Amino acid sequence: MQFVDEARITVVAGKGGNGCMSFRREKYVPKGGPDGGDGGHGGSVYLVGDDSLNTLIDFRFQKRYQAQSGEAGRGSQCSGKAGEDLFIKVPVGTAIVDEETLEVIGDITEVGQQLLVAQGGQRGLGNIHFKSSTNRAPRQTTKGTPGEERQLHLELKVMADVGLLGMPNAGKSTLIRSVSAAKPKVANYPFTTLVPNLGVVKVGTHQHFVMADIPGLIEGASEGTGLGFKFLRHLTRCRLLLHVVDIAPVDESDPVETVRIIEKELSAYSQTLAERPRWLVLNKLDMLGDEATERCQQIRAGLNWSGPVFEISAISHQGTERLSQAIMQWLLEQRAAEAANPEAAEAEQARRERMEAEAVARVEAWLNRRHKRKAKEDEDDDDFNDDDYDVEVEYVQ
Repeated sequence: MQFVDEARITVVAGKGGNGCMSFRREKYVPKGGPDGGDGGHGGSVYLVGDDSLNTLIDFRFQKRYQAQSGEAGRGSQCSGKAGEDLFIKVPVGTAIVDEETLEVIGDITEVGQQLLVAQGGQRGLGNIHFKSSTNRAPRQTTKGTPGEERQLHLELKVMADVGLLGMPNAGKSTLIRSVSAAKPKVANYPFTTLVPNLGVVKVGTHQHFVMADIPGLIEGASEGTGLGFKFLRHLTRCRLLLHVVDIAPVDESDPVETVRIIEKELSAYSQTLAERPRWLVLNKLDMLGDEATERCQQIRAGLNWSGPVFEISAISHQGTERLSQAIMQWLLEQRAAEAANPEAAEAEQARRERMEAEAVARVEAWLNRRHKRKAKEDEDDDDFNDDDYDVEVEYVQ
């Protein structure tokens, strides 16, 4: 199935029904009175998390969603029927942003979670509400109010505990194939991975975590170069980042320099994301044989790396089990700390919100630059005068 991780839709809540103007006309009732009923409330629009969906591709074909409007009131103090609410199913992990205000409306993080995105219109009042001692036959009513209409930007962010990042062909897809049942495409050329892949890594009985394989990053990814800009957002949901490094690149590039490039792109995209726990994974030991240990020591010394370092060969499963066990132990400790200390859980939530805000700001700045370039190009096109390039054409029969 095609992976679609963003979509733009319009949601329109239902209009409230109008109030009714009516008077009693009953036999043997000498003095009637107002009895106009109220209209019905308009239906609201909700987004609902559904675990049967894993892409936003359905929203590419239907872009407008409208809830039912409320019915008008009737005589005999009969209220109009309220409009039915509209529930739209979205994948778990979907973030919703109002395109006009850039307000982050919320995230769908659980199955069955409901998020109100458009409030239905209020009902109108019938003339019975305007009866008084001095106004025995009121002819006033109110109309129902329109429902909210919003342009929404949906972003599907993978829900994973661990995210893999690195240059193209660093071996990220091979690693996730090695430790999980995921089968992403593996080939000997850059950008083999075009969409994020998720894999469940089982370490022991009732112990597992989710790993995400993110498309490779290159220099300038935070500015929209390559595929990285589109997928950097997925790393904001991960607790731990594994920086996979090819110790024997085919192009003979410097592994230390490639690590520095990725670090620069992370910081440019989101400083909070760059401060996330990150482990160094030196991959492809099998490519150098006896020289692998010396090369790994050179890379560690060149980076002056103070955090955890793991030396593996994903294709031959060398060191992958030790890496998986270390990740599981670290995640268990983090979860236990948050369960015992509510402040730690609040701090984690605050970090995620900061990353989201920084990512939105980065995307907004990039869009503004793109719009300015487009406006400049349009202005240059307007300056082009066809009269300066008149050509006489002679038609020959």
